[in-house]
Amino acid sequence: MHISSLAKPSGSEYWREIRPRGGQDRKEIMPSSLQLHRITTPAAPTSVVTSAVGCGPPPPGSTTPTSVPDSVSMYHAHAVKPNQCCSAVVKVISAPVATVWSVVRRFDNPQAYKHFLRSCHVIYGDGTVGSLREVHVVSGLPAGVSRERLEILDDERHVMSFSVVGGDHRLANYRSVTTLHTSDDGDGGTMVVESYVVDVPSGNTEEETRVFVDTIVGCNLQSLAQIAENMTKNGEGQKTPRILERW
Repeated sequence: MHISSLAKPSGSEYWREIRPRGGQDRKEIMPSSLQLHRITTPAAPTSVVTSAVGCGPPPPGSTTPTSVPDSVSMYHAHAVKPNQCCSAVVKVISAPVATVWSVVRRFDNPQAYKHFLRSCHVIYGDGTVGSLREVHVVSGLPAGVSRERLEILDDERHVMSFSVVGGDHRLANYRSVTTLHTSDDGDGGTMVVESYVVDVPSGNTEEETRVFVDTIVGCNLQSLAQIAENMTKNGEGQKTPRILERW
C-alpha cells in the first residue's frame, strides 16, 4: 500500500515523502482538498452501495455483490440532515459470522483491523453501550485523536454502532453502523455492511467527503477480511484472535 496525502483544506499544495513497497523514496505534489488521502490497495470485492441501505441513489459504477435483507438494511436507514452525506460499504468475507463478529465487537480494540488507528483506550464504561473510547490515529494522517461512544452492541443480531463525540479531525457528527449476516453465496461466508452519516466539512463537497470515508472504511473491511479468513484457515473459529490476545 502507498499513501499520497492531501492535507490542508486551504487549497494550498504541499508534498510529503512516500516510500512505496520495493521502491525508492519519492515526493509528489498534490492539490489539497478534504484532508484527504488517496490510498491504493489491491483489488478486492468491496462495493459501495447507497440505495440498498437508505442513503439515496448509488454512485455511478457502483455495484452490490448480493442483496441486503430488510432485517439488516433497517439498521442502515440514517436520517440525513442538510449538509450531511451518507454511504455504505459492503464486503463479503470467506469466514463464518461468529468468527468475523469476534473481531468486530471489540469496542476496546478497533486497531486490531483498523490499521489507520495506533491505539485505543476506553475512558468511560466497560465496553458496553454508552462506553467512551479515545483512539489515536497513525502519524501521517490528517487527524490525531478521535473520541467515540458505543451506541449499539447486539451480539444476537451482530450489530455494532458508534458515534464520534470529539477529536481533532473534521468529520463532525459521524455515526457508523456495522452489521454482519450470512451471505447468500451458499458457502457460509459473511456479508459485512458498514454505513455512516457525517457532516460535509466547510469548503468541501459531498462527493469529496464520501470518497474519503468510503476509502477508509473499505481498507478497514479488507483488513478485517484478511484477519477473519486467516482465523478460519487456522481453525481458530470463535476463539480470541492472536492479534487480540495481548489486550
